[in-house]
This record gives sequence, C-alpha cells and structure tokens, in this order.
Amino acid sequence: MRKIQMVDLGGQYQPIKEQINSSIAQILENSTFINGPEVHTFQKELEDYLGVKHVIPCANGTDALQIAMMGLGLQPGDEVITADFTFAATVEVIALLQLTPVLVDVEPDSFNIDIAAIERAITPRTKAIVPVHLFGQCADMDALLKLAEKHKLHIIEDNAQAIGADYIFPDGTKQKAGTIGHVGCTSFFPSKNLGAYGDGGAIFTNDDDLAHTIRGMVNHGMYERYHHDVVGVNSRLDSIQAAVLRAKLPKLDSYCDARRDAARKYTQAFENQEHIIVPKTVNRCEGICDTCDCHVFHQYTLRITNGRRDALAQHLGEKGIPCGIYYPIPLHKQKAYVDERYDEADFPVTNQLVQEVISLPMHTELDDEQIAYITDTVLQFVNH
Repeated sequence: MRKIQMVDLGGQYQPIKEQINSSIAQILENSTFINGPEVHTFQKELEDYLGVKHVIPCANGTDALQIAMMGLGLQPGDEVITADFTFAATVEVIALLQLTPVLVDVEPDSFNIDIAAIERAITPRTKAIVPVHLFGQCADMDALLKLAEKHKLHIIEDNAQAIGADYIFPDGTKQKAGTIGHVGCTSFFPSKNLGAYGDGGAIFTNDDDLAHTIRGMVNHGMYERYHHDVVGVNSRLDSIQAAVLRAKLPKLDSYCDARRDAARKYTQAFENQEHIIVPKTVNRCEGICDTCDCHVFHQYTLRITNGRRDALAQHLGEKGIPCGIYYPIPLHKQKAYVDERYDEADFPVTNQLVQEVISLPMHTELDDEQIAYITDTVLQFVNH
C-alpha cells in the first residue's frame, strides 16, 4: 500500500507535470513574473467557470477577505458577524481593519454558521455577515440573502474551502459557491481543492463598481501607474502560481468528484456506528442530498462522541494515518479574540464540536486500499 498522506500534492502533480513544467519554463524565459499573460488568462477562465462577472486575483485568501472589506467601505467600529468555528483568518482581518468581530455559533450538521444566531446578534452597528463555507459546502445562502436584505447588510462569502461547490436554491436554480453574496473570497493555498504551488487568492463579484474599486486596491490603489486613487495594498497573484492554477482548473470538477467518491466510501463504512457521526451533505431544497454537487469535501470530518477523539488521533498516527483536528479551540477562546461580550451559553455547538471533530485524509489520489485501511483502523479503535 502507498504511504497515506493527508493531502497528496505529489500524486496530483504527476498527470499535469508536463503542462505545468512547460508553462513555468515559458514564464522564466519571458520573465513575465507579475501581472503576466497567465494571470489575465486564468482570471478569465475562472470567471467563465464560476459564471461570475469579475474575478480579481490577489496574493492569498486572507488578503482577499481584507480587501473585500476595504472595498465595501467598512469603517472602524462597524460590526461584522462571522462563525466561531473556523480558521482564524476570517476574524483576523476584521480585527486588523479595526472593525468589531461578532462571533456566533454554528449548525451541528453542516458545521456552518447558524442563521438564528446571526439574527440574534444583529445590532444597528452591524454592517456585514461573513459566512464561511466550511469543509466544502455552502452555508444557508437563501436565508442569509433574505436576512441581509431585511437589515441592509453586506454578505462576504469566505469560500476558501468550497470552490467548485454548487448551491441549490429552493426553486432548483444553482449558483457556484462564492458568487452568491455581494462579494466572495477564496484561497489557492496548496492544500485547497484548487491549489497553487505557493500562496494565492481571488475575489469574486458581480458588482461592476465594487470590482473596479478592488482592482485598484490590490495594486497599491493604482488604476494608472503612479496615480494612487484609493488606499490600497500590495496583493497580486504571481504568474507562476497562475500557470499552476490554469493547469488544474479544467480538472477541478473531476477533483471534486474524486473527493465525493472517497467521502461516500468513508460514510458507508462509518454509518450506523454508535460513537461516530458522519458529515452531512445538506441540500437546502430537498433536505439530505447524496447525488448533487453541493459538497466538495475539502475535509472529511467525523464527530467522535464517546470522548476518545484525542486518543483516536494518537492511534491513527501510530498506524501511519495522518489526521487533522479542525478546529481545536473556538475563536472566542483564542487569546487574540477573547472579549467580555461573549457568553459561553451562546456557543453550545462550537464548544461541543471542538471536543469531537477529526478530519481524515481527503484528496484526489486516495485509493480503495488506503480507504479500507483507514476505515478499518478507525472502527477497530472506536469499537474496542
């Protein structure tokens, strides 16, 4: 059996090796390292794939979130609501811009932000909501759009983990994750479903004026060289990373299919186990969805309910199986974001999830032998 890896970037590279190497060699020959043809072509190809009017590439997913908030004109003291159960980058940029982060609980089935908790948290100072499409599927965007319209709020989608996922509205129409709110943001960190070989990110919007503002912001606030019209940052996707992403983008759907296939095999092995809760794919129009493209499984995350999650993680490591705990500490308990405004009673789901979640290897190169070894090892330990 091949060595099991949490993410097998080397295996994914082999089928596209010649294309990537050739593209990178051409960039080196032409010295078109910044804002070269590969970047502009990738931008257009991603716009076509997502069905969105504007893609603005940038240096990383964290920058994408920050620039989106800057572009919307959020001001110090404005409140921005986001999920307590996610990676720190989402709340980090809120704090960096001297906005006021407001953390709320998540749903136990999808791990995504709880709509009722958002509504309870809205105040006259609330200006934006940042739903994080965690582990590969969308938050309840239909409900969020209605909430945002009711309270005149911006929606900034954190789509770092769900690029390629579909969201199905109650009327059956589909839209790609990250293209539904006022602005969407993604990361091309190497381990993402669409990953570069270094840092990278992008911002999506259908708003022409917002896109124009953001295009200047990513490049020092310039629309014309040495003319700085807005306060900006230095955040550009380099040509080599764009070349890698161009090679991978046509394969993104097949990558997602491979992840879904692995997820189905995991779930079949773990269903009906007393101490294991498998991840749910939530289709908002019909309940539980097993066949559509709502979930792209950036992570396959179990809940271990018998208090032995940490012991299982140690056991898997001893058996040569990597795993991840995403995330071990709620954001409201992180030293940087502790705030007396928060009440532990407001985070029952998050506080439980951080004790139970464990993510298994998930990537495009998983084979049946590896999956069988992983599932057998988990079951033997949990049921021992």
